[in-house]
Amino acid sequence: METDDAPADKAKAETAQEGAPAEEEKKDEAPKEESPKKKRKKRTAKDYMIGFLIKVGVTVLAVWVLLRFVAGVFVCHTNSSYPMIKDGDLCLTYKLGEIKQGDVVAYKSGGSIKFGRVIALAGDSVEIKDDYIAVNGYGIFEETVYPTHSEGSKISYPYTVPENSVFVLNDYRSDVSDSRTQGAVSLGDCRGKVFFIMRRRGI
Repeated sequence: METDDAPADKAKAETAQEGAPAEEEKKDEAPKEESPKKKRKKRTAKDYMIGFLIKVGVTVLAVWVLLRFVAGVFVCHTNSSYPMIKDGDLCLTYKLGEIKQGDVVAYKSGGSIKFGRVIALAGDSVEIKDDYIAVNGYGIFEETVYPTHSEGSKISYPYTVPENSVFVLNDYRSDVSDSRTQGAVSLGDCRGKVFFIMRRRGI
């Protein structure tokens, strides 16, 4: 004789059987193991040395490019540009940009570096007479404290500045070792415009 509880027990059994496969599937799914992190390789003294040498090489190359194409560092060993530049002063020059009248430039002359003020550019006519300078027939205003004279000049006036050249005078005008005796300075011999001066006497 079946009791009233029989259908309920039967339903529970069927439910248990239906849920069994799902539970078994869950058991079959094993937890995935996390892959171990790769260990970083320890740097050796050789690795540090290689890295250091690379940094030094890059720095040296950058400085070389800077000094070769952009800027220059020179020490003045004369008083030809006195009082602006004195013997022993450290001068920084800027090689890029157009050289203009009135610029103070460093230039190579006779195997050494000299400094002078640009008075005239290519194609200009320069006249020096009676302590008076005229460029293209007009007197020029200068910040120099010494008068300019033609005595000791080895060129004749009026002097026409050749192409790709500039006419340079020393600020200490009694020193005629400038364009008055050597003629115009080629732009190829110019080492840039002076933009910074450090008083370092005796270097």
